[in-house]
Amino acid sequence: MSTTEKTDTDVLVVGAGPTGLLLAGDLATAGIGVTLVERRPHGLSNMTRAFGVHARTLEQLDARGLADELLTTGTTLDRARLFGALDLDLTRLPSRFNHLLVTPQYEVERLLERRAVSAGVTFRYGTELRGLRQDAGTVTAELTDPDGAPLTLTARQLVGADGVRSAVRTALGLPFPGGSVIRSLVLADVRLAEEPAESFTVSGSGDSFAFLAPFGDGWYRVMGWSRTRQVADSEPVDLDEVREIARLAFGTDHGMHDPRWISRFHSDERQAPAYRVGRVFLAGDAAHVHSPAGGQGMNTGLQDAANLSWKLTAVLRGDAPDPEALLDSYQSERHPVGAMVLRSSGAIVRLAMAHTPLTRAARTLTARFLGAVRPASARALGMISGIGIAYAPPAGAARPAGRRAPDARLREGRLYELLRRGEFVLIAPEGEPPALPGTAPVAPGHLVRATWTDPARRTAVLVRPDGYVQWTSR
Repeated sequence: MSTTEKTDTDVLVVGAGPTGLLLAGDLATAGIGVTLVERRPHGLSNMTRAFGVHARTLEQLDARGLADELLTTGTTLDRARLFGALDLDLTRLPSRFNHLLVTPQYEVERLLERRAVSAGVTFRYGTELRGLRQDAGTVTAELTDPDGAPLTLTARQLVGADGVRSAVRTALGLPFPGGSVIRSLVLADVRLAEEPAESFTVSGSGDSFAFLAPFGDGWYRVMGWSRTRQVADSEPVDLDEVREIARLAFGTDHGMHDPRWISRFHSDERQAPAYRVGRVFLAGDAAHVHSPAGGQGMNTGLQDAANLSWKLTAVLRGDAPDPEALLDSYQSERHPVGAMVLRSSGAIVRLAMAHTPLTRAARTLTARFLGAVRPASARALGMISGIGIAYAPPAGAARPAGRRAPDARLREGRLYELLRRGEFVLIAPEGEPPALPGTAPVAPGHLVRATWTDPARRTAVLVRPDGYVQWTSR
């Protein structure tokens, strides 16, 4: 992947949402030259739909020194009540962040943008991608600047993190197969006269469903759907419609008032067949989009970025023994996760839409099964929170390689504090560290060494920059 051709930047990132911001910040922190282009003007308000940050995403933000500050912007929920039959206990998650953080997406973007700016990312707002071409050494992006004038930028790699209507995906000619799973969803941020009995509530009648979650500052996010009100996204929506849906689903609207934002939208289930085409990659909603059920959209995109950023860094630094295989592993690791999220979020929304006696009975039985069978509920929590997601072990390695590395306490500090350096971490017993396998994409100068606090522990573990185990040895 090396090239001697002069480029304007090492990596061009298209899209300044959470996915693009985390990716750009990671690369720049590692010393990679990054330019980030965004078609929106800087500072344009983005009252977006995402509102939940799951445990695994908080761990990734902890590895970037941002999680504790983000926690102050919202409220944490350790339980969720679904359909009156399933009580999910998030405190069972094996994580420092055994809860769901409810906070607006713009708070996540604010912290990630600040980090990217501090790391030296070059921002170009009001800049839109019109096309691209690539050759053996570079990617050339054809853009328009804020005045509409043509602009050309060249890079060694390009990442499209530009959302469901991705211009990058379109320029690659990639299909985006799938379809609409639910229409005429309404979203609102409101205040309530009556506080709900449960902090996080999901419920549904035969013809409607709704959920309600607190931001912790007096505002609540409400999402609802009514079978009897199926209209286009362009149709106006007001507080009376939101109240009516809530009354049908919950039996009360909790005295909703003073909305600061109301929107109507539809939700698709789509996934691009390829996340990599040569030197161009897709991440976040540009690669996959699914229903908001489970709150996994923004979280999945951030995990895409964390997976891809260290691989691009290793290749651009020349640390990867097999650059093509390492870059291909982004597809092999993240595409199945995207497909899994489509299945799980689709199943949740279809359960919520159940309206016949038979399908509603099936929903109740499913909820009771998950509540009664601890391994089943633990697996469901692990998938939704991201804690239970694992990748296939690298060639020649065995489990736990590919699994998430827990936040171990080491002599040098917590593992996820050491990961803030953006490098591989080798944890080993005191003394001479083991030799790393020749296939590991890490150079000695980009390795953090750490020691177990227990002298009896004789295992060596190499942890990737994204917090997954690369290799173990005794």
